[in-house]
Amino acid sequence: MNLDGLRVAVTGAARDTGLLLAGAFAERGAQVYLSARNLAAAEHCAEVISRRGPGRADAFRCDLAEPDSVRTFAAAVADRTDHLDVLVNNGAAYLEGDDLTDAPDDGIEDMLAAGGTGTVLLTRHLLPLLRASSRPDIVNMISACGEVGHRRSGAHPAFYAAKHAQAGLAEILSHRLRPEGIRVISLFPPDFVQDGPRQSHSDLTARSVVDCVLFAVGQPRDCFIREFRFEQVQPMIDR
Repeated sequence: MNLDGLRVAVTGAARDTGLLLAGAFAERGAQVYLSARNLAAAEHCAEVISRRGPGRADAFRCDLAEPDSVRTFAAAVADRTDHLDVLVNNGAAYLEGDDLTDAPDDGIEDMLAAGGTGTVLLTRHLLPLLRASSRPDIVNMISACGEVGHRRSGAHPAFYAAKHAQAGLAEILSHRLRPEGIRVISLFPPDFVQDGPRQSHSDLTARSVVDCVLFAVGQPRDCFIREFRFEQVQPMIDR
């Protein structure tokens, strides 16, 4: 798949799935604007990605739990390009715990601020650049925790709440932005692993999730893949 010249912003891109996403776009020729809470980590990742080519990556600091940081990141991207083809809302903290008391107040606040407010604000501030693109896509890396009735993850209730906020945003944006030709693509993967054999009856891997993103973004504009819903093959205790 040739994505030469595509301009892509990816949040939470200094490790794990976000890093894979940023690298995958750059490997196919895209210009990537990657962000992370730790600027040094983001800069290291951007250097590695740019060295591999053929696309390049620029690094930025963005803490989605801090509105000023979100606005600064969006403004920095706008300083470097007059349009944005793909926004990947990937950045999200994770909290584990069955009980609501399993996380401190500040952890819950950061979770909801980043997953809810931060995602809304970043999308809002980058929307003018997306509207200037001839092929704009907004990709939301949500989670099966954002599905109604899902109870199979060991994630903290605040994580569920944040993901339902993202799902609600994606739902209404998909409806309201579609007439403008902006595709809103959401993924609802279950708990998955970064590496694995990618075989039947094995855990879903990050690479497979990334491939779904590339597939959807690479489709012609008459093909609007709105959501990816995944079967959870590995048996788990129903919560």
